[in-house]
Amino acid sequence: MKKKIGILPGDGIGPEVVREGKKVLDTIAEKYGHTFEYETGDVGAVAIDNTGSPLPDETLAICENSDAFLFGAIGDPKYDNDPTAKVRPEQGLLKLRKSLGLYANIRPVTAYESLLHMSPLKKDRVIGADFVVYRELTGGIYFGEKGRTKEGAFDHCTYSIAEIERIAHLAFKAALNRKKQLTLIDKANVLETSRLWRETVGRMAHDYPEVVVENLFVDNAAMQMIQNPKQFDVILTENMFGDIISDEASVIGGSLGLLPSASIGNKTGMFEPIHGSYPQATGKNIANPIATILSVAMLLDHLDMIDEAIDVRQAVNYSLKMGMVTPDISADSGYGTDRVGDFIVNYLVEGEEEGTRENISLGLSTII
Repeated sequence: MKKKIGILPGDGIGPEVVREGKKVLDTIAEKYGHTFEYETGDVGAVAIDNTGSPLPDETLAICENSDAFLFGAIGDPKYDNDPTAKVRPEQGLLKLRKSLGLYANIRPVTAYESLLHMSPLKKDRVIGADFVVYRELTGGIYFGEKGRTKEGAFDHCTYSIAEIERIAHLAFKAALNRKKQLTLIDKANVLETSRLWRETVGRMAHDYPEVVVENLFVDNAAMQMIQNPKQFDVILTENMFGDIISDEASVIGGSLGLLPSASIGNKTGMFEPIHGSYPQATGKNIANPIATILSVAMLLDHLDMIDEAIDVRQAVNYSLKMGMVTPDISADSGYGTDRVGDFIVNYLVEGEEEGTRENISLGLSTII
């Protein structure tokens, strides 16, 4: 299979973790007989420095012409600490979402058994947690009319039935391939838009009779997320609620360095770790590449390369199990970003070999 893949390393640790993700893609291509054609573009602070724009036209064209693209991170202290800056790295990400119609943000959350000690929740609460959040990304209060009056300010929240249906279909289809359980999070006791969400999803549920649909108010859902996160399977919600609930969910597993995400549109998809640019770690070879590598697995899913995606996730699980992790996961780890990436690549090539175990103590992959 031949696919075009855009590469947008971005700022901070973005280039370091994307490099490891691309190594995994190269290995998958060779192992399964695929051809991946790459095009690389600037985005964020590095793009502002080079072109004056956080999303140059050339980079947008790369994304538009790609079947999928891998995104690193954006952000730089020189913009974060300057409230007067009119051009900011984050504007590039917002423009990407809007220009490409990336309406569905997908965040899987998994509590890895070998890392349960890192979760802020008690082990018995978090063990077995494995769910995914489907957040509508281009509508709602963030994109509604807003303004100021002499007496105050306003932010309008609007949704159309079509906007709800297109992401709800994705969430229902995901539920069919998981535990056949979908939880709609809203505030239908107060908000008219939430009532439209509940009516629309309830009507659509008749087309997915195998899926059990539960409705939760967002305040109750936030509480349930802490009390019993393993009760969830597929969560569906609107933009602002999804922004909040997915960030709450992200800490359950104990490390942001493990969490991938996808933003899907009608044509292409963006795949990225949820962590930021982490400028303090830039160039130190300590950034955790696993979230990016798991984002590669989601990219492969998007391209209907299901076996390949499973292969990548198994390699990541083995890396965690064997303690081949960066210092953010284990303070005693002497393994850098590149070593973890090499170990995962080695597993993809050789599987669970005795030589792989022996090389852990050296921090080396047998293919180096």
